[in-house]
Amino acid sequence: MQIVVTDVAKMPLESALKVGADQAINVAQDADALKAFTQDKGTFDVLFEASGNEQALRGALDTLRPGAVIVQVGLGGDINFPANLLVGKELEWRGAFRFHEEFALAVELMNRKLVDVKPLISATYPFEKSIEAFEVAGDRSKMMKVQLSFD
Repeated sequence: MQIVVTDVAKMPLESALKVGADQAINVAQDADALKAFTQDKGTFDVLFEASGNEQALRGALDTLRPGAVIVQVGLGGDINFPANLLVGKELEWRGAFRFHEEFALAVELMNRKLVDVKPLISATYPFEKSIEAFEVAGDRSKMMKVQLSFD
């Protein structure tokens, strides 16, 4: 299994490598980097699209093998999608959103030490500095995830 992550910012790509991605591609710096994965009708069996960006989704479709699954994690609004490609490659497009049950499962997995989120945490701020924490968290070039401490 090969895990390839794409983004337009350095910080998320570095974080993806820390948690197990095999390859991280900055598509803003190398627009043709995914072409290698489009050979023979596509390389990947599953695509997790988490940006909600129409261009990001469209850019990844040619890398999918026929019969692949697209998991759309959240969405920022309506997008145009090439239905002919969906049908022609017999792709399965699934939606995923966060609900109460997912949070409980995530906490359980972290408590059982089956998932380590520490590499994704860029900074921890005391609750009293919440405003500063939110301001810093808004800079994706420097921060992946910022957490508040209630100690």
